[in-house]
Order: sequence, then structure tokens, then C-alpha cells
Amino acid sequence: MIHLHSLPLVFALAGLALYTVLGGADFGAGFWQLVAGRGEHGRQIRDHAHHAMAPVWEANHVWLVFVLTVVWTGYPAAFGSIASTLSSPLFVAGLGIVLRGGAYALRAGTATAREERRIDTVFALSSVLTPFALGTAAGGVAAGRVGVGNPGGSLVSSWLNPLSITIGVLAVASAAYMAAVFLSGDAVRDGRAALAEQFRRRALGAGIAAGAIAAAGVVVLRIDAHRLFTRLTQGPGLPALALSVLAGGATLALVASRRYEPARYTAAIAVGSTIAGWALAQQPVLLRSLTVGQAAAGRETELAVTIAVIAGAVILFPSLALLFRLTLAGRLADAPPTAAHPPDARELAGSRPSARPAVAALIAGIGFLTIAGTNWAHAIGAASLLAFAVLGYRPLLESFLGPEGEEAPDRRSG
Repeated sequence: MIHLHSLPLVFALAGLALYTVLGGADFGAGFWQLVAGRGEHGRQIRDHAHHAMAPVWEANHVWLVFVLTVVWTGYPAAFGSIASTLSSPLFVAGLGIVLRGGAYALRAGTATAREERRIDTVFALSSVLTPFALGTAAGGVAAGRVGVGNPGGSLVSSWLNPLSITIGVLAVASAAYMAAVFLSGDAVRDGRAALAEQFRRRALGAGIAAGAIAAAGVVVLRIDAHRLFTRLTQGPGLPALALSVLAGGATLALVASRRYEPARYTAAIAVGSTIAGWALAQQPVLLRSLTVGQAAAGRETELAVTIAVIAGAVILFPSLALLFRLTLAGRLADAPPTAAHPPDARELAGSRPSARPAVAALIAGIGFLTIAGTNWAHAIGAASLLAFAVLGYRPLLESFLGPEGEEAPDRRSG
């Protein structure tokens, strides 16, 4: 049973999984730029990576801000302990994000090939440094080297230890793997078969390397964090670990057979399942000698965070879904022509899904979360609000877009 004090952490873990998949693919694209080489061949790889990231790279960082905000608000003692103890890797990661964003923005203004190479080098190095630093920070938490305090552990050994370094390397390898899978599909969509084959080979190699590093990480985990290892391989984390292995194998098979679109989703499942396995194996412990319940803020704060997250999802998810839908369809460059004969209003009303189920889910969610006082009622309330976000997405989106993503006729005109 999920308690109210655990819901913000569930949301934060979901945001972490999304950032690892989407933001990780962007970091991985920088890795391939770093090893692309010189000449026309290297230029094509770098240009393709920049073109593929252009519509979404800023949006993907929303998830990092989301995770930090939810943990800061919902678990302030844990956030303070993590931020102080792991200040070094978090500073390195933040610096890498800033340098990476600056380099990406400045690339369009370069005047010479030499300037472009320098900008690309900064971009690529920061794209490798950032996931490594974030991985070492996650390893410090997983290994139990962060306790309550300011700082709550060693400023050095909390992130420079075998498990942290292994997870940092795995984060870089996984990012490269995700990027190669995504960039293969993007190259096919753009009609660049030769480039798709190059990234296909990179995806297969990076996938095998990431699998080998993950296997080595399990060995290190057994030595460095035995409780987490036991609960991951024999306890509640085992189903997620098994799903991650199966999804990773399916991704390699799909990439080998050049089925890049379904490979996107199986690769995302593999990475997301790894995070889920870690969370299931570590719970109810959040930090060393600190459980989730002990770290949680007051009931009113947890309730406010839960409602705020789900209310924000109603605004955010349709926007992001539309962005990725248009990006994957390659339709951001040119807007489709307006239909000469727009559909009749009655036809639009008849094809538009009803908003009544979404309204009912909203009322149920607010009622169960605010009026009821039991954990099972809070779980139902949270599920109802999530259902509201899902059910309300399509009616809201199709108020502005047609069922196939076409722009609806301007309602201001007669």
C-alpha cells in the first residue's frame, strides 16, 4: 500500500526515469559527437545529433527541475543532506549542464570551422561529464554513504567509491546507448539510410557495453551494498531487474533487425525498470538511518505537493506529448496547409471525446485526498487525479487540434 508520504517520492522517481531516458539520450548524442572524428564523416554525425536534439533538448531538462523541486519540498531533510554531502558531483553536473547549454546555443553563431570544433568539444565533454557526475551521486545514495546532516557523510568517499564510479560509467554508457537507438530512427525518418546504419552499429556496440558494465555493477553492488544487492536480486526489486534485462535484450534484437521505432520504447523500458528496481530494493530506506516516512514533510505539505504535481501534469503532459508527436513525425519545420473546407462544427463535436469521465475523476480525486483520512483513500485519490490527467488530455488537445494533429479551424472566423 502506497502511503501519502510516499507519493511525492513516486512522482520524483517517475521524473528521474523520464530524465534518464530523454535527457540521457541528449547527453549520449554529445558522446557520439565526441568520438565522431574529423572530416565530412564526423561533421555529418555532429550535425545529425544537433538537428535531432534541437526541438526537445530544453524540454527534457524540465524533468530534472521537477525532481529537484519535489524532493526539496516533500523531503527537505533528505534533500539538504544529499545536497551538502554530494555537493561536489552535483556542482560538476550543474556546471556541465550550463556549459552544454551555452555551447549548444553558441554553435549557430560560429564563424569558422575552428570555432565550431571548439564549441563542439565543450558540448561533447560536458555531455559526458554531467551523466557521470549524476551517476556517482546516485551511487552515493544507493550505497548508503549519505546520512542525515550537513554534511551527512564524507565529501569525498560519498561519491568517489567503487559503486558510485561504476554507476557513473554505466550512466554514460546507457546514455550513449539510448542516443544511438534514437538517432538511428531519426536518420531513417530523414531518409538517411547510410547514417542510420552507422548509428545502428553504434547502438549494438553501446548496448553490449552497457550490459557488460551493468553485470559488473551487480558484482560491485554485492560487495559494496549487500542489503541493496539482496533485495534487488532476491527481493522486491527482482521483477523490475528481470524486466530491465528482457527489455534490453529485446532492444538489441529490434535494432539488429532495423526496427528502430519499437526499439525506442523497449530501450526506455529497460532504463526505467532499472530505476524502479533500485527504488523497490531500497525502500523504505531513503538515506542511511532515514526512512521515507521519517524524511517526509507534514501531511499538509505532502498533500499539497501531490495535488500540485497532478494539476501541473494536466498542463505539462499535453504540451510535451504534442511536442514529441510533432518531432517524431518530422512536422515541426513546415505547417500543414489549411483545409479549404473545414469540417462542420457538428462533425467536430461528434468526433471529440467527452470530458465527463475526466471531470468525474477530478471530483473523485479531490474528495478522496482531502475529505478521507486513510491511506487507501489517498491512494485512490491520487490514482483518480492521474486518471483525470490522462482522460482530460485528449479532449483538451482536440479543442485546438484535429484528431490527427491538424490545426483546428480558427473559431474567431465566421
